[in-house]
Formats: sequence, structure tokens, C-alpha cells
Amino acid sequence: MSSSLSSAPASPAAALTLPGGGSLRGRVRVPGDKSISHRALLFGAIAEGETVIDGLLPAEDPLSTAACLRAMGVAVSPIGAGEVVRVSGVGLDGLREPEAVLDCGNSGTTMRLMLGLLAGRAGRHFVLTGDASLRRRPMRRVAGPLSEMGAEIHGRQDGNLAPLAVQGRRLHGATIRTPVASAQVKSALLLAALTAEGPTTVIEPAHSRDHSERMLRAFGADLSVAGPAGTDVTVRPGAVLRGQPVTVPGDISSAAFWLVAGAITPGAELTVENVGLNPSRTGILEVLEAMGARIEVLERRDVAGEPVGDLRVSHGPLRPFRIGGDLIPRLVDEIPVLAVAACCAEGTSRIVDAEELRVKETDRLAVMARQLGAMGARIEEHPGGLTIEGVTPLRGAAVDSETDHRVAMSLAVAALIASGETTLGQAEAAAVSYPGFWDDLARLRA
Repeated sequence: MSSSLSSAPASPAAALTLPGGGSLRGRVRVPGDKSISHRALLFGAIAEGETVIDGLLPAEDPLSTAACLRAMGVAVSPIGAGEVVRVSGVGLDGLREPEAVLDCGNSGTTMRLMLGLLAGRAGRHFVLTGDASLRRRPMRRVAGPLSEMGAEIHGRQDGNLAPLAVQGRRLHGATIRTPVASAQVKSALLLAALTAEGPTTVIEPAHSRDHSERMLRAFGADLSVAGPAGTDVTVRPGAVLRGQPVTVPGDISSAAFWLVAGAITPGAELTVENVGLNPSRTGILEVLEAMGARIEVLERRDVAGEPVGDLRVSHGPLRPFRIGGDLIPRLVDEIPVLAVAACCAEGTSRIVDAEELRVKETDRLAVMARQLGAMGARIEEHPGGLTIEGVTPLRGAAVDSETDHRVAMSLAVAALIASGETTLGQAEAAAVSYPGFWDDLARLRA
């Protein structure tokens, strides 16, 4: 069974037929930032008073966070496209023990941040699970550092895999050096630190996205940032969080698909509106600019403490790139679509130090090598990344998202420049972060 580009697949078994050729023109507004949406819900839940969220991403992952919070007694208004969302906070210690298992769906952010949120709820017991994909994703990377504060978390494979049981304890402050630069690990520890006995300092090997630090300060947390690159974050407990108005900017990780599509598709000219330009997230812009992509930032402004702007992109020749090191945490979610861009660059592109991609919704290094390879890409997988030879003409093929939303949209971008039709299996995965992606693609191609 297949369906046309004009509508998303009707069932998980459906496939989407994507024509090659054509171009892209127009303006597009991507959904609200997924990372900020999660945090606005979580911080609003443990604040005192009401938090009003405008632009929250109405996709599956934030819906999972909201459902877990509701199960613990937090009132969250209905979440839908264009809806302002209201969260009635219960305070730092007001979360109730749920009557049932908390279902995190496919959302690793929900599960990992919930571990930090719940670890210090002394005397309460929580069980977290998720779908088949999430139950395969490693959680010890959060549970291990939390145990340094006295957290008690049990699960399969010695606490590494869900379902996970959290026995709330009184936590103590600690200085914790995280083995990887991960905003999810850092945020879980900062949430736990809010109710710990004594200050907690989290030290990362590189600077990861800092939405939690910005928003926690706005809510009233006693939080400071130090270190040469802002890698040392300290929380001192005792401050009262207060509900806030939050405006969620467009997600640069979703904008990345249009930026790459505009840069590689002949004749394309696109403007992506209202995109969050937090410096901890703009690695994608740095790489595309280094490749020679024609991108302009228009109407720079600040919205609720986050820098925002409109991005205009047009087609042109591209140079190859080499990315690794401290840049990886600032564009880790954009690497799948950058692999597509590399197929159009005039030379060999290399991605290194990207082992983190092996523990996302899928092993994204293996999946992108497999799926782009099916389209004729000259792509080699190695333990920490990919090597991609360009310029490589792509051909239409039968490919599959393998249930990964970012893979689904990256393959759609690849299909734009392929010769012949591409059939994409499990295209519905895009709804995890961008429910209207297929409608926007059809409109911009028209």
C-alpha cells in the first residue's frame, strides 16, 4: 500500500511515494522547539502558580511528557496545534505517586528527565516504561550519575534498560563529571539538584545545549554557570520556582531539513520563519556556512530569553565538511540530514566523534549508511561516524525510516534530488517531532 505526498501514511504499514526532481519555494514555519517544549512542561509542573506556554510542540514526545505529569496530579490543558497550554504547578514536592506505570512512549527526553525529576521524591515509588524502541535505549548514562547523589533506580540489565523502577530518596549534593556532553543527562541532574541537600555541580566534557539552564533561571532557580566554555553548572537548592509565560521558538533541528533541502535542490529558495538561534544549537548553521551554503539570518530578535530569527536559504554549490569534537553536541540531531548534504558536496565529508548517534531512537549512523547506500550514496560507516563521497547522484529506491523521525525527514530531503521515485516506509515516524512535515513538503513543492 502506498500513498501520495499530499497526505501522511494512513497506517504504520503504509509507505509514502516521493517523486524526484522539482524544486522548493516559499515560506515555512516549523513546529516549536521540542527540547524547550519538554522543559516548559516539566518546570511548570514543579513551579508554584500557572505556567502559560505559547507555541508548544503538539507532537508525540511532548504529549508523552504531559501524560506522565497528569498521571502524577499536574493539571495540563489540552495540547493541540495553535493551542496555548496551561500548566498548574504543584510545587517542588507536590508530585503524587501514580496509580499506574508511567508511559514515556518513544521519548528518550521524557524518560531521562523524569528520572532526575522523580529520584528525589522521598517515600514515593515510580515505574517508567516506553515503546519497544525506547525500551532498548540506554538509561544508565542518567541513572549512574544520579546514583552519585543517592538515587535508587532499578531496571533490566543492571538498571540500563526500561522498564525502570525509581524509589524516591532524599538526595545529597555532589560534584558530578558526566562522561558525555548530553543535555538530557545534565538536565536530569539539575532537576534532581533542586531538592537535594546541598549544592550540586555538573561538569561536562563539552558544552551541550543550555535550554535547561536558561529556563530554570527564568523560573527562579539558584543556578550559576562557570568554566571556560560554560561547562560547569551549579544548582543550590532552596529557591522557589514560580510559574512563567513561555514562548517556544521554532525548532532549529526541524528547520535543518529545509535548510539542507534549500541548499541542495536546484532552483530552491526558502525562508524558515521564527527559528530558535540559541548558540548551543546553531552548529548546523556553522557547518552549512563552512560548506558555502547561501543562508541569511533575518530579523534577529529575543523571545523569552532565547535568540530567534528568520533563515533564508537558496541553492548553490557546496564544499565538503569535517565535523567532530566539541561541535558534535551542538548539532547531534542534525547529522542525519547533513549526511544527505554531504552527497552533494564537491569532495569527501567526514563525521567523527559521533558515537552518541548510536543510542538515539535508532543507531542513526548505521541506519543512514544503510538507507542512503540504497539510494546510491558512497557512504562508509565507522565506529564514531561516517565518510561520504560527493558529488554522488542519488537514485530513487525503496527505503525505510526504521521508526526514526529524523531519518524519515532526512530521506525525504534525499528523495528531492534523486532520479526517479523513492518509496519511504514508516514515514509516519516524522510525527514524533514534526506532525505537519509532509503537508509542508507538498505545499513548498507546489
